[in-house]
Amino acid sequence: MAQIIDGKAVSVAVKEEVAAEAAKLKEENGLKVGLAVVIVGNDSASRVYVNNKKKACETVGFQSYEYALDENTTQEQLLDLVNVLNRDDRVNGILVQLPLPAHIDEKAVINAISPDKDVDAFHPVNVGKIMIGEYAFLPCTPAGVMRLIESTGVDITGKQCVVVGRSNIVGKPQSMLLLQKNGTVTICHSKTKNLKEICLTADILVVAIGKAKFITGDMIKEGAVVIDVGMDRDENGKLCGDVDFESAEKKAGYITPVPGGVGPMTIAMLMKNTLTAAKQQNGIG
Repeated sequence: MAQIIDGKAVSVAVKEEVAAEAAKLKEENGLKVGLAVVIVGNDSASRVYVNNKKKACETVGFQSYEYALDENTTQEQLLDLVNVLNRDDRVNGILVQLPLPAHIDEKAVINAISPDKDVDAFHPVNVGKIMIGEYAFLPCTPAGVMRLIESTGVDITGKQCVVVGRSNIVGKPQSMLLLQKNGTVTICHSKTKNLKEICLTADILVVAIGKAKFITGDMIKEGAVVIDVGMDRDENGKLCGDVDFESAEKKAGYITPVPGGVGPMTIAMLMKNTLTAAKQQNGIG
């Protein structure tokens, strides 16, 4: 039976580290870390995420600035706001909550955020830095996954690592991070043949495809570390992941639950990125 990787506990530890550093920055440098969160429209899931981010800012001692814009906000108006925030010294990190309304080009908005304040690490400059291993910020979810793997004590060096999913937000950067830790990485996706056979080779399996309970226990190598990034609903409307937890738990060595696994880590790593941004912008090592 697998050991459960407790994302809540690990995320609390990350936030405690960030809070201690933020307090030190304020005391020694008079610096209050600030995060600006922009939300456009009334998407209920986005509103929950934004509220959680504000709460996390409070927990770690950051100043949070919320900009809630009407769903009819034009792209030009949103880009104007991003440019104002780029120049605002109180704001160390800028996060525009996705998805945006259909009439706004997400790529144009992401590209408008200063790479130095891009705490989601979505800007092409930051993506490029991840590729060559010279990054300041990591996308929050992949960074959280790495911290969870680290918490197991499993050394990634030389391990067979399989990432199921190739999104720009999780799959691709996740693969790079595992590679940088000397894992041997295979990326699988919707066109992959022999998925089951490939998954069975994985010492570390990271799944991020958005398909409820898609990876089952018979696809998992005995003793593997299984990280489930999915956030889905099963046939009964109950929250679940991309991995069928019940059957996978019997085979894995370590496994993340849904909820309570990767989810809490994403916001904790966002706080860490914002702290890093503040230090860099103020020339603090």
